[in-house]
Amino acid sequence: MKVPKRLQPLVDDGMIDEVLYQLMSGKEAQVYVVQCGDQVCCAKVFKEAKKRSFKQAVEYQEGRKVRNSRRARAMSKKTRYGQKEQENAWLNAEVDALYRLARAGVRVPEPMGFVDGVLLMEMIADADGKAAPRLDDVSLPAEQARDYHGRVIKEIVRMLSAGLIHGDLSEFNVLVENDGPVIIDLPQAVNAAGNNNAERMLERDVDNMRRYFGKYAPDLLVTDYGKEIWALYESGDLHPDSELTGCFEHDTHSADVAELMAVIDSAKEEELERQERLLDNDED
Repeated sequence: MKVPKRLQPLVDDGMIDEVLYQLMSGKEAQVYVVQCGDQVCCAKVFKEAKKRSFKQAVEYQEGRKVRNSRRARAMSKKTRYGQKEQENAWLNAEVDALYRLARAGVRVPEPMGFVDGVLLMEMIADADGKAAPRLDDVSLPAEQARDYHGRVIKEIVRMLSAGLIHGDLSEFNVLVENDGPVIIDLPQAVNAAGNNNAERMLERDVDNMRRYFGKYAPDLLVTDYGKEIWALYESGDLHPDSELTGCFEHDTHSADVAELMAVIDSAKEEELERQERLLDNDED
């Protein structure tokens, strides 16, 4: 096929020998299957910010570190330079996450390079060597659904053990290769330790997987891996091979309303006394 404009520099530099076909076009990027030497890879071409529909939500960006203080200040002030740097940071987030998770043993596409907004990475293939389907495109017998669900939960645990949460995990960004599920699409990956929304996002990822696989194996619908995983993480007891039960004992202790109201009334009284003292000082 004709070489897309964004891929031409990589062809000119010899990183890509041939563009075979377009695999998909999504809200944030277009993905092409390319020939790189004797290996078939994927080239993910990120769209420019103004052409993307995926919002760079603040809840995803919280906790991400910017090493350069000048860039950090510009990003916080939202200057033109700052917006450009914020865009670069957003694009680099997936690349950084892929390298980090690959090192941690999480089953993600192996990254091979990132040049001018184009991510070269491993192509996830099925048994016939073709691009692997998404979970949403397959039907599963109950036993296989349980097996795949267990594998995805283990990947989520490995991700969190490496300090990251996918943040947008669903049947649309899990591929099914010959050896099982592979997690993709990580531009919104969340820093677990630095993001106040981390617990909610982890539970949402886990719940999405429970609902999907629960269509084929209804017994999975009563599991509660999300809260169990987060409890282990908070206590410092989570590790990549943690044994999980899928059960979580919720706190059923009822709040003491009278005690809570007493605390609130006390706080109000203290604030009233503080205001009176300030008023007295002003009069003096």
